[in-house]
Amino acid sequence: MPERSANAPARPASPDLSRDLPSPEIAAFIRYCHRRRPVGWPEIYDEMCGVAARQEFNGWGHDQLAARGVTFALPEMPRLAAWVRAVLAEPADPRSAPLAQPAGA
Repeated sequence: MPERSANAPARPASPDLSRDLPSPEIAAFIRYCHRRRPVGWPEIYDEMCGVAARQEFNGWGHDQLAARGVTFALPEMPRLAAWVRAVLAEPADPRSAPLAQPAGA
């Protein structure tokens, strides 16, 4: 068993999530979910999962969201939570966010 250096951290350093912001389309997804259910983190997580499962935002399911950087896996929760908090903290400009299209449109 290799020995750990006395100077090595016990856990890997966590990335600075405050500078990692979602793309505008993911910010629109977060706002869409928040308009449907106006709650904060962690309650909005359930709404986001449901919207993805039903493909209610632009017809995007889990695969389409994953391709854009959103997964609902446990290791990704800190980043997703930071994105939700960042998006909900900024005032939304209704002209800047793309509208969700009904699935199949």
